[in-house]
Amino acid sequence: MDAQAKAWKREIDRLWSAPAFDYREAVSFVAEIARSEEPALRAAAAQALPNLRLACLKTADQMARALARRRFGAVRDALHALAAPRFGARRSAGEIERMTPEEHHRRLLGLPLDRRLFGPEIHRAYKRVAKTVHPDAGGTERAFLELSAARDALMKAL
Repeated sequence: MDAQAKAWKREIDRLWSAPAFDYREAVSFVAEIARSEEPALRAAAAQALPNLRLACLKTADQMARALARRRFGAVRDALHALAAPRFGARRSAGEIERMTPEEHHRRLLGLPLDRRLFGPEIHRAYKRVAKTVHPDAGGTERAFLELSAARDALMKAL
């Protein structure tokens, strides 16, 4: 897939930077990408295909072509995101295992590890994090339950 991804990147950049965008060639190229094994790439290609096919028609207006070009750009972004290096602190499995349950709960709530905590402080941290982790806010039920368990454990330890 790595060699295939590099070839696709070269081709998509060539199509993107061409002076006149070739919608027919883009359709065949995106159709090939839609058969990819990568779910994010496959989803972006599947969304772009109908718009690109519509832009190929002689009756397509300027808005349809602009939308097709934007969708093609989303496929391009997804392809480049696959090949981009990922930065950031990564913890090894051993590091995660060495963390005590209390440290894990404090990290989930974004609380300091080195001092004593108080009830209102734990509650404020819980509310702050719950706004992003709650299922109604786009989070998952599992993450929210884990957050609630962390709050309960820290409150019990007081």
